[in-house]
This record gives sequence, C-alpha cells and structure tokens, in this order.
Amino acid sequence: MQHRSFATQDCPIARSLERVGEWWSILILRDVFLGLRRFDQLQKSLEIAPNMLARRLGSLVAAGLLERSRYSEHPQRYEYLPTERGCDFRPVMWMLLAWGNKHFSPGGAAVVLLDKQTGALAEPIVVDRVSGRPISDSEFRMAPGPAADERTHHRYGGSAAQEASKPAQAEERPASRQTARRFAGKKAKAG
Repeated sequence: MQHRSFATQDCPIARSLERVGEWWSILILRDVFLGLRRFDQLQKSLEIAPNMLARRLGSLVAAGLLERSRYSEHPQRYEYLPTERGCDFRPVMWMLLAWGNKHFSPGGAAVVLLDKQTGALAEPIVVDRVSGRPISDSEFRMAPGPAADERTHHRYGGSAAQEASKPAQAEERPASRQTARRFAGKKAKAG
C-alpha cells in the first residue's frame, strides 16, 4: 500500500503524523529518550533491520526531532540526540503510555511513569496551561485557528467568517506549578 503524505494538510494532527506516524519512529524516540543513542544500540534494542533503522533515523533527523552528532572519525560513527522539538514529543509518549496501560494491558502495567524525586507513581493528564484545568471533552473543544483553511473550518464546524468575528483570546500565560498542584489537590479531595 502506498503511503499518502500528510505534510501539506492544514491539520496539525496530520502534519505531526507525517513526522512520527510510522510506528518505528515512536519506538526509536522512546529508546533515544531512555539513553540509547547509537545505531547499534538502537538496532539491538528494537530488533529492527538496519536498512529500516537507517531510513527511520534519517526521517527523524530530517523532521528535526533528532540530530546526528559524530562520536568517531575512523570509522565515521554517529549518535542521535533529541532536539528541542524531539523533547517536546516526550509528554505525548507519556500519554500514549498511560493510554496503553489503561486499555491494552490486561496483565497489568509493564511500564509506569514515576516521580524522579519521590518515586511515587505518576498519572499523566493533559492540562490547560492558562487555567490549570484538565482538558476534557465536556469543557474544551477543537476549533479552527487563525491560519485554518476553509476545509478545516468546515471540519470543525465553523466558517472563516464565524471564527474571525469571535473576540480575541486572552494572551497565553503559563500556569504556575502551584496552580496545577492546587487543582490536583482539589481533585484528590473531591474524589
């Protein structure tokens, strides 16, 4: 089956899938985040064919998620380091981990997320940076952004004219950790 490119689509989800949608790519990023940096380390961990690994690493470098850094002149050898863009993908993997543990781990979680300072089990959630509230279907929705084309406006139930007439959003400001902790405390007391 021929792979269709999503690179030119207006949807940020489709454009993101263009960079990491091939499943080897996400597993390579997982292992790089775990500290495996060299081709032979990645090949051994993933049990992946060398030509496939070379292609996927090349794609991740081209997408700006990894960068190659030479560690040996003779023979030339490289290691692969996550870029800032690549590191920004780590929370997405944590959410995949939580989702997989919840829905696809009948024998229990094989991998968990722990707080490095306390060792306590962590439960990742997606939180709005401005309000500190968890993102949920009942309180948030996707909508066309300022750069959306007509197709995207149609997909998300609005027209360019409707969205343009809405008042401007408040300037984004990062929520403090205290805001997130306050919310987490309220959630624990309510539960």
